[in-house]
Amino acid sequence: MSKERYATWLMLAPSLGVILALFAMPLILSVVTSFETDGFFSFANYQKAFKVYSKDIFFTVVIVALSVLLICLFSIAIAGALTLGENRFVVASLRWLYRWPLFIPFIVAAQLMRTFLAKNGLMNNVLISLDVITPLQAVSFLDWRGIIITFVWKQTPFVTLLLAGAMASIDRATIDAGRNLGAGRLRILIEIVVPQTVSTLMVGAILSVVTIMSVLSVPLMINAGTPTMMTVDIAFRINSYGDYGVANALGVISYLMVGIASWIYLRHQIKETQS
Repeated sequence: MSKERYATWLMLAPSLGVILALFAMPLILSVVTSFETDGFFSFANYQKAFKVYSKDIFFTVVIVALSVLLICLFSIAIAGALTLGENRFVVASLRWLYRWPLFIPFIVAAQLMRTFLAKNGLMNNVLISLDVITPLQAVSFLDWRGIIITFVWKQTPFVTLLLAGAMASIDRATIDAGRNLGAGRLRILIEIVVPQTVSTLMVGAILSVVTIMSVLSVPLMINAGTPTMMTVDIAFRINSYGDYGVANALGVISYLMVGIASWIYLRHQIKETQS
């Protein structure tokens, strides 16, 4: 081995060690443990996971799908307004405001939403003071709706930041050509801008899936009932029963969900490369 290659591996060793110790080894151990029952290979943990938590698995899929869909729609709208907006005051205000949730941790966001979406929370109090609803019509959103609202509010700025950068880098001549042909801003956004930035949008969507699947505080603090998300089930199996087998089985199922989303993205990228 040459001195240059030896020096390269020496510089990479600390980062590779961290990846192996904190990511690769826990992943391998969780997969192996999920197939172990009393020291023997078995699918019992997966059978129990699907038997007990099938509703929670389906609930998680629905929450993630709806959240990511809304995140993408809001990101397109905000990034489009920043790119195609003509009112300087609106664009400057939006550019300043939309980034704030980026700096708020999920646990703080969950606590904020608990006070905002509760039956006697800020949202209902404002609506009551404006005579939009009566006190008897006030309802709590601390359920699946609150989870989605929190994820969308917290994650949209991140995807918007990626998407706005991609939109800003496209050739302005295509936008000007659409305007010269009489196309409105909405049509330009949907038919010209979004198709050129769909790869960046998919990256943001995949990263949002990974983030949502890994958050415990939001479903734990907002949705006190059942069904709930898989992260809560994993924590419950470990903290209440010390059952790492079923917890790891649920973890592997979540890995597969994220893997499917990543596979869809990679397949799309391969098709774009070949075309």
